[in-house]
Amino acid sequence: MDLSSFLSPSAVRVMAGTASKKRLFQDLGDIAQAVYGLDGDTTFDALQERETLGPTGVGNGVALPHARLDGLEKMAGVFIRLERPVDFDSVDRVPVDLIFALFAPKDAGVEHLKALATVSRTLREEQTRIKLRQNSDPAALHAVLTDLRSIQAA
Repeated sequence: MDLSSFLSPSAVRVMAGTASKKRLFQDLGDIAQAVYGLDGDTTFDALQERETLGPTGVGNGVALPHARLDGLEKMAGVFIRLERPVDFDSVDRVPVDLIFALFAPKDAGVEHLKALATVSRTLREEQTRIKLRQNSDPAALHAVLTDLRSIQAA
């Protein structure tokens, strides 16, 4: 699965002013609304609800919040690089600065899991994380994320 199939270049942002996980979820909802036409409040609520099941901070400054949404027809992703990391209750207690939110149709099933695995595999690569942290240009960040040579099969 290719990240470019569900990550629009306009859904990649660098942000400075996010001070909390809740505010970050609001920002993700706002971006999803602007880029994909999703309802921002519904998206925010779905992210919050998923997070109550367990934190989606996976370590190394990376978070993978995700949610299934009614009415969504295909996968949609939003990537944010924060200039100032935010506490995310991550497994390693490291504040998060690389966030990839994934939104899936309610009935996506295995497709949702494959997309999550692709995102996880991409952000698990140390060189990819370094490149993402060294860039402030959303177009460059999108290129790093969607570079198929950097994504290895599981």
